Amino acid sequence: MGYGMAQSVLRAGHHTYGVDINAAAMARFAAEGGSTGNLSDVVGELDAVAIVVLNAQQTEAVLFGEAGVVPGMKPGTVVIACATVPPEFARAMQARCGEHGVHYLDAPISGGALKAAQGALSIMASGTPKAFKAARGVLDATAETVFELGDAAGAGSAMKAVNQLLAGVHIAVMAEALTFGMTQGVTPDKFVEVISKCAGTSWMLENRAPHIVDGDYTPRSSINIWPKDLNIVLDIAKSAKFSAPITAAALQQFKAAADQGLGGEDDAAVAKVYARNVGLKLPGEV
Repeated sequence: MGYGMAQSVLRAGHHTYGVDINAAAMARFAAEGGSTGNLSDVVGELDAVAIVVLNAQQTEAVLFGEAGVVPGMKPGTVVIACATVPPEFARAMQARCGEHGVHYLDAPISGGALKAAQGALSIMASGTPKAFKAARGVLDATAETVFELGDAAGAGSAMKAVNQLLAGVHIAVMAEALTFGMTQGVTPDKFVEVISKCAGTSWMLENRAPHIVDGDYTPRSSINIWPKDLNIVLDIAKSAKFSAPITAAALQQFKAAADQGLGGEDDAAVAKVYARNVGLKLPGEV
């Protein structure tokens, strides 16, 4: 998603640096007209830094690690933090950035790689009015909808946790329903044709079930994302003394998929856990 966001910012006419641990991705971005290089060499020139990484640990490393960017940023510039993280982490990062005169926008994203490349993400953002103002160029370039959820970090991450609870559960239950249907003679393609037009549908069903029908588990969003994100949801729930048993059940299915070596596959591959348990063959399997 970070690559698509960089493309969208570049397309909007901004001088855009793309930095990644994947050298091939940086070379590709340079070929498209973007700028690349050592972030520490240019960070003092930047007006905004969007951090699109896996988790809180990686976010903190980019901001304040050995080569952390925040100490080198100009006062009044903004960090746009897009990873799914606990709300308390976002609040802590806002405070630490503030010590350097840098704004922090808690801005988790939703929509996947395709919408990132189209500049059509949904962004669940919270931060000070000055943070929103400093981030506006990036937000306008990358998002179809920006939900402004408050003037302090944490609210954006809380909303993302709500979204991830639903999204993870919807993927897992789609896989359960699809494979349950197979035990009753309902083929995956017929499942998609019918259920996508019925009350049992969801956005995740309509987006992910076709991957199973096609036997294509190229990762648009991988299995490995979900143990992290659903554990964040359950950690927040625990701190709120809130029971989330359906989330916990979905988490176990994603963990089982990862344990079966499916972690790098598309998250629709959670269907393979159900299929293997009952001896079913999904499309494309021999």
